[in-house]
Parts: sequence; C-alpha cells; structure tokens
Amino acid sequence: MKKTALNAIHKSLGAKMVDFAGFEMPVSYEGVNAEHQTVREHLGVFDVSHMGEILISGPQAIDLVQSVTSNDISKIVDGQAQYAYMPNEKGGIVDDLITYKLNDEQYLMVVNASNIDKDFAWITAHNNTSATVENQSDQYGQLAIQGPKANTAMQKLTNVDLKKLKFYHFEIGEFAGVQDVIISATGYTGSGGIEIYFKPENAQEIWTAVMEAGKDFGIKPIGLAARDTLRLEMGFCLYGNDIDDHTSPFEAKLGWITKFTKDFVNSENLKKEKEQGTAQKLTAFILKGKGIPRQGYDIVDEQGEKIGRVTSGTKSPSTGDAIGMGYVKDGYHQIGSEIFIQVRKNAIPATVVKLPFYKA
Repeated sequence: MKKTALNAIHKSLGAKMVDFAGFEMPVSYEGVNAEHQTVREHLGVFDVSHMGEILISGPQAIDLVQSVTSNDISKIVDGQAQYAYMPNEKGGIVDDLITYKLNDEQYLMVVNASNIDKDFAWITAHNNTSATVENQSDQYGQLAIQGPKANTAMQKLTNVDLKKLKFYHFEIGEFAGVQDVIISATGYTGSGGIEIYFKPENAQEIWTAVMEAGKDFGIKPIGLAARDTLRLEMGFCLYGNDIDDHTSPFEAKLGWITKFTKDFVNSENLKKEKEQGTAQKLTAFILKGKGIPRQGYDIVDEQGEKIGRVTSGTKSPSTGDAIGMGYVKDGYHQIGSEIFIQVRKNAIPATVVKLPFYKA
C-alpha cells in the first residue's frame, strides 16, 4: 500500500488504518460519531493526500479541459474552482472532480484517489491539442480543515484573509510559514472550512501547526469514515457508490454541471438523454422504521416489487435518522413518496425527501 507523508503521525495517534484506493489511510481515531460531531460543531482535520492532482498546461489547456469535462471552464476566472465530471463514451462517468484555474494556461484537476491512473490515461488518450498533461499526484499533500470554527482558528497561520475567501475560490499564499500553499474554500462536509495543498515534505510541519492553531477551538484528527457520513448528510455523491462508469449523469441529477455551451466527450448523446428523460433517478430517503440502509440493498414498492437499489446509507450522527440515497424507477422519486428498503427479510418504509439531510 502507498502511504501519505503523515502515515506515522496517524499511527502514533492510534488511528485505525485501512486500505483505501491502494493507500493506507486512517478510517477513524476515537469513533465515527464523535469525529462527525467534532466537524459539525467545532473543526476537524482530514489527511486527504491520497487524492490525485493532474496539471493541464499550455496555450490550448482550456481546449482540453473543455473537451473532457462536463462543465464550462470558460465561465470561471483565475483563483476560482469548478466542480464537474468527465463523461465516458457509453453514457457513464469516468470520474467527478474539481478543476482549479491557476491562470489561462494552467488548470489543476483534483480527482479521486481510486481513479488517478484511469483519469490520467483517459485525459491523455483524448488529448487532441498541444496541451501538456502531467500526473502530479506525488507532488502534493492535502489537508481538509473543516468545521464552523476552521477559518477563525486557521487565520493565524496565513496572510490570506479566510473570511473574504469565497466558496469555490482559492488563493496561493503562505500557510504555517510554508510558501506557495493553495488555500481553497472547498470541502466535502457542508460545515465550511478550507482545503490546503502543499509539498509532501512540508506535511508534518503543517499538520503540527494546524493542530496547535486549532487546539483552543476543539480541533481533532478525523478519519475517512466520518468524511463519508458528513458528505452523505449533505447528499454529495461518492464515486464508486453513487456514480461510476455505468451511471448516467442525468440519473445522478448532475445536469446542473452539464453545460451544452460547448462540445465535449459524448455531449450529443447526453443532450438527447436530457431531452428524452431517464428511466431512474438518484433519490434521497429517510427510513420510518428500524433499520439502516446499506449499499446494495433493494428498494421495493408496496407490493414488494424491486424498483431500485441503495447506493449509500447510514444512521445520521447529526439527526439520528436512518438516511440513504439510491436509484429508483421514474415515478417513485417525488418528494414525499413512500418507498420500502429491503433490510434482510423486512421491507422498511421510507419517505423520499429533499436534500440535504442536514441543515446547519
């Protein structure tokens, strides 16, 4: 397994380590619920250095980004980030990602750890421009410092005004005495905060400074298990669970990041699909009976006929509800509809709800 530059620190803190996308990563420290609430109420720090970074550069960089991603990168300015997905040629999704516009000739794509090699190969194979594509994943460490107190606690470490840093914008500046750190108002928790990118050799000193700066605000290290419950409460998709190579972006309700203002991979077919509609849709639900929905569980109607499947589910640490998302046949996804989750031998009633599950 690969290891991040903070691997020894996680072990020294008693983290439970697991294999995640080929990396040895901390799944939890003191327990999922406690870590989850730390982020919702105070602040927590995640080591997400396993994420991938692909740099696209050159005069035609924008042309390559436009051709392989669903969103319209021409709509953002230097210092802004954009969420998108890369469609494949069969109607599915290669990956979802965030693209950071460094300048007119440099775009940094941050991709999922499990897809780094696949994404790099895909972009390279579809590069019909003079743009240069570099897999720089080994050149970056990344921390997500998340929670309502994150920006206040971290302000003492940087000359970037974190209060003025708009959502999905970033600056490159000094952080904890380290130069050229990307400081981004992004995250996967719904509780605010920042994500920072830096050279792996600076990881330990930055981690130490972050923990010290957050000490009086209740900071704690947070594992990947709580990252999953936090994102699910917000209804954020997880690649491999809610979206994958076979998932239609319109079934996944990603039409809002599908812009037909330009041509991109499979755009003509996706345009037709948007017009025709889809046979199923990703739907959020709350169980009304006892049980916890898990990935792969069947979703059935009142007669017990299968109408879909669960893609993500848990007991919400914030609300106490058993929550989940899954694909259901068109017609069963309206807010307020009753569906049933097959939990072993029992069909547990559930109500279709509007996202997010958690509201601050």
